[in-house]
Formats: sequence, C-alpha cells, structure tokens
Amino acid sequence: MSPSNTPSRRVRRIVALAASVTLAVGLSAVSASTASAASTPVDIDIVNINDFHGRLEANGSTAGAAVLAGAVDSFRAANPNTIFASAGDNIGASTFTSFIQDDQPTIDALNAMKLDVSSVGNHEFDKGASDLTNRVIPATDFPYLAANVFDKATGKPAYDQYFVKDVAGIRVGFIGAVTEELPSLVSPAGIQGITVAPIVSSVNTVADELKDGDASNGEADVIVLLVHEGAATPEVAAPDTVFGKIVSGVNANVSAIISAHTHQLYDYESPVPGVPGATRPVLQTGSYSMDLGHLALSVDPDTKKLLSITSEVLPLTDAAADNAPLYPADPTVQAIVDAAVSKADVLGSVETGTITADFDRARQSDGSENRGGESVLGNFVADVQLWSTQQAGAEIAFMNPGGLRADLTYAGSGDAAGSVSYKEVASVQPFANTLVTLNLTAAQIKQVLEEQWQPAAAARPFLKLGVSKSLAYTYAPLAAAGSHITSLTLNGAPLAADQNVKVVVNSFLASGGDNFTTLAEGTDVADSGKIDLQSMVDYFGQYKTASPDEAQRAIGVSYPAGLDVAAGVAAGQSVTVDLSSLLFSGGEPAAPTVDIVAGGAVIASGTIDPAVVDTTDEVGRASVTFTVPAGAAVGDVISASVPGTGTSTALLTVTSAAVVSPVVPVTPAPTPTPAGGAAPGSLANTGANGAESIGLGALGVLALLIGGAAVALRRRRAVR
Repeated sequence: MSPSNTPSRRVRRIVALAASVTLAVGLSAVSASTASAASTPVDIDIVNINDFHGRLEANGSTAGAAVLAGAVDSFRAANPNTIFASAGDNIGASTFTSFIQDDQPTIDALNAMKLDVSSVGNHEFDKGASDLTNRVIPATDFPYLAANVFDKATGKPAYDQYFVKDVAGIRVGFIGAVTEELPSLVSPAGIQGITVAPIVSSVNTVADELKDGDASNGEADVIVLLVHEGAATPEVAAPDTVFGKIVSGVNANVSAIISAHTHQLYDYESPVPGVPGATRPVLQTGSYSMDLGHLALSVDPDTKKLLSITSEVLPLTDAAADNAPLYPADPTVQAIVDAAVSKADVLGSVETGTITADFDRARQSDGSENRGGESVLGNFVADVQLWSTQQAGAEIAFMNPGGLRADLTYAGSGDAAGSVSYKEVASVQPFANTLVTLNLTAAQIKQVLEEQWQPAAAARPFLKLGVSKSLAYTYAPLAAAGSHITSLTLNGAPLAADQNVKVVVNSFLASGGDNFTTLAEGTDVADSGKIDLQSMVDYFGQYKTASPDEAQRAIGVSYPAGLDVAAGVAAGQSVTVDLSSLLFSGGEPAAPTVDIVAGGAVIASGTIDPAVVDTTDEVGRASVTFTVPAGAAVGDVISASVPGTGTSTALLTVTSAAVVSPVVPVTPAPTPTPAGGAAPGSLANTGANGAESIGLGALGVLALLIGGAAVALRRRRAVR
C-alpha cells in the first residue's frame, strides 16, 4: 500500500483473479482467500519512474531528485519489500546542472536512491553505445537492461536482458527493452556495432526462459516489463499503434508493463493475450519526476503465485498548493544536488550575449512543445549553424526540433533581462553535437523536406525542421506522400533541380536521425570541427545581440482544383487560395491579416486564423479570393505577404493579358493533417516542377525579385 496521507492521482482497482482462470504470467488461479492458511501473503511494492532526464532540481511540478528519493524512502519505510525501478532515459536531454557534468550527478543521485533496476532508453545512447558500455554502466550501482539490443558482430545480447531480485523468497523478474526507433533517435554512427530487434519477440523469448524451470537461464515467479516505448496520448493505446501491438503482443508470462518514452501519464488494465477475462496493469508516469508509479503485488509464499496486483500513479507535488512537495527531501540526495548546482553555477554563469525578445519553440494548443511547428528558435539555431560553417562553403542549414530542449527567454533565469548565459545556451542545445557539412542535390533537399512527414510507425507524425533564412519553400498540405513540396528558393532564386548545394546539419541529422535518411546520402561529408553549442557561444561573441526573425520560411499554399499553376493566370481572372503556416505559435505577436500583392499594390486581404493546429505547422490559416488586375502585364507576379513580419511568398505569374473564364472557387478544405494524403479534388497544388528548376517555372526568378521588393517596403526584424 502507499504511505498514508499520499494523494493518488489514479488509483486502480485490484486485478481480480478468478479461481477458474490460470495464468502462466503468474496471475494465479489462486485468490487471496485461498492462499495457504499457514502462510501470510508476501506484499511487494514496485515504485517506478521513467524519463527522468537529469531533472535534479525542483522546478514547478518537477519534484526534483531529493523529493523523489524521499518518496521512495517513504515506501521503503512502510514496506521493506519495496523495489525501485526505471523505464529508461534517466540521463540525456538533461538540464544544465546535470548536462555540464556529463550527467554524473544524476547517476550519483540514482545510486544514492538505491535504484534497483532500469531499462535503457534512447537517450542513454546519446553519446554512443561505447559511452553507455564503458562509462555510464560502470558508474551505476544498478543494472541497465535491454532484451532487444544485440551485438552486431557476435549476435549476442549487448546488455543484460533481465534482472531478478529475491524479495522475501519471491523472485521478481524484470525484462528491459528499448524503442525500435532507436536508430533514428540517436546518431547512427554511435550505434554501428549494435542491432535493435523487435520488442515483442525479444521480450517473449526472455519471459519464456524465466518461466521454463531451467535455473541456468534464470527463473522468476513474477515478471515485470520495463519498456522504453509508450502510447502517444494519455488514452489506452489503440491496437494498431506501435505501443498497442506491444501491449497485446507480450505474452502472458508478463504480469505488468511499465512504459516510457512518450512522456505521457496513464494507468489502465489491458487484456492478457491468450487468457480470456484476465488483465494486467499498463502505466507510465509522465516524465521529469512529476509523478511516481506504484505496483502493489500480493504473492503466495508457498506456491509463488501472484494473488493480486494494483497499480496507481502518484503525484510528487501538490498542484493545489503551488506544487509543494508531498514528501520530505532525502538529505543525502539533496547534498548531491546542492553540490551539482554549485558547480554548474560557476560553469554556466558567464554571459554569452543578449537578446531583445524571446526565441521560442512551437507550441501545441495546451502550451506544450509542438515539434511539428516552425519555430523562431529552430530557425535561429539553423542561422547560427550556417554562420558558423560559412567558411566551409555551407549554403543551407537544417535543425531538428528534438534537439531544442528549452526556449531562450528574454526574462532569463537568475540574470538580467535579455542576458543570455552559457547555462541558458546549453539548456537549449544540451547534446553538444558536431556540425557536419555535406553536398546534396536540389532533388535531395526537396526529399529531406518531404521527410518531415514521418513514417507511419514514428512516434510523431510530423517533424518540422528549422531552416536557415537562405532557404524558403512552399508546400501543399493535402498533397500525397512524397509530393508536398511545391517550390524551393535559395537566396531568393529558384533552386535548379540539378544544382548541388552544401548543407550543414548536426551530427545526429547527418547520420539520418529522426528518419531524415536522405541526409545520410550526402556526398563530400566533412566534420566542420565546430560544436553546435560552441557555435552559438561564438555567434553571440561576434554579434553580441540577437533579435527574433518573425518571417516564416515555409508557407502552405493550396489552389482550386483545375488551376494549372505552371500555366499561370490571366488579367481579370478570379482565384481563391488557401494559405497556412503564416504565423508562429510560441507566443509571438500574431498578425491579423495577409495581403495579396500585385505590381506592388495590395489587391486583396484576408483574415488570418491564429488557432494552433496541434502536431502540425498549420497555425495561421487564411482563405483569400482575389481578382487579377485587368491592367496586369505579362510577367507580373501575384504574391502573399503578412504585414509586419516579413513573411512573403510568390503565388502565381500573369501569363496572359486576356481575360479568361474565372476558376470557380471551391469550398476550403478541412484542416489538414501532416500524414494526410490528397483525395481526388482536394486543394493540393496541381503545379508540377519544371525541368529546369524547383519553383514557379521560367518566371520564378522575376517573381521572387518583385515579391521581395514588395516585402522590402515593410518593416522587417532581422537576426543580427
């Protein structure tokens, strides 16, 4: 049972074990009432966390390491038969206090908490498998488990697959597994020596061995799965999802599933495969020590059968009392945290430069991070990386949204407003990746951008790359997979299809990370010798101050069905265009309107809907109907421009002075989703890329020059 006076966020009912049901998993046919009369059932508590990410210090709803340790202490005081487990990502993507010291303070804190066992997470591999094997694991007092990771050379398990702890004569077994997406989540170069096998088959093999009666391959009375994979939402995982298939595929030898990776909070019971009517707990505790998972087991000491199991997720802070801790801080762990903070304060206090306003990541409608949205911060980091490698000839930079772990805020953190310390810079980019240059063709650059629409099996359906201001593009939100990108310009000119361009990305992306596999196909790959974090420090050293660039570098454009964009439009023709991705979602000022400009004059305006569209880059939508001026000359460009932000793109070129029958506007399409394909008659851009360029055709250069002149008339805040 949980300690007294501990509020439960989600308390689960006892899993009733009917006498008519026999479970190989150990969910026995024996109920508590039929346990051996001579023996008292053994009560075992398993408390658990996931995705701690080096959150040593308390910060709002994040309890911090010392309070987390205090919660574990409370359980152990109430029941000596307590096990403390983690489902991975204990380190990596950490706050500055831990990051600047290679996460050693976090390892020290977990050792002091007497963490019993952990699965590996993808972030344990941030610095490569060698670092995990040779530095991290030797520093821990607990085993790291990975049943589905194998040595490529020998075919043998690369890490311990299971761990069994004897608790009052009951053998409690833990099997660990890591997401099958691992090769796309860390630098592939760092895990060249290992392979990641399917979770379900790997776990089932080990679970069967732990129940086969052969002591030589381990035996367990009760088995718990620690899997670094999870549901994408707080709801019960759908059967056809990655996590749903794990839940339904792991066999009946497993009594409970503790999950991770997706930073969700859920606690539910799922049917046990092959055992009608039986269920088992499935839970995840969010992240960052906000909550603590708890499994309560009752086991017959004679038969070793599991009599009952309950599950719950407990808050570690009281939201109603300004997130006051619900447990006393452990003094030993607190001392470790205090020492780490003192050292980090010295290392991170140096000012690197100043900013004039916030540089934010994209946000969902609930205010949480949206890795599918274009962000001021992502674009700024790309600009910095391009600046850092300009002597190497780089022309375009891409930045993955998952590499941005904090906003760069004007208010700062313990320093003067606008001041940017080394600690703040490091909190934004904690991975210290190297910058790599490589050559790509225009077609490959287009394909990289197409890969923002992620594979169906990916945890996130869409990942928006930050791009340097040298690159701009339009896309058709509802187009079929592989054909979203409709125009590309480099430094204001259409990108020729056969043009080679030197691109700079961090080492994670250069190896094809986050499923941007085309980047791994680049030629003339070279390590620039620059580190992303140091490049940011150097940038501030050069320019001292930076201001956000509010211009969108990607704009969604949908045209009416039947309009041939490549053929252009005629004077007097009426057209409706649907625009999206006109605004940022990180709290930046939202422009109310978008203008349609022809010949330097505004010919129509539309109201921008600022509503955030979760998981996508569609925030800032507008549908505008306009008539091409009767006096428009052949070669005139029709463009869209957002006043006050610098956002602008060419839409159409006037190719005929004669008035033609107008294209009948169609009803605007519903809000697109990143993975959606274009249905027949949908508002997808029907224009094709020309043979000579990826853009708006032969008049593309002129279009961009005229469109740029219109934008130049408006105030633009540029990154300096």
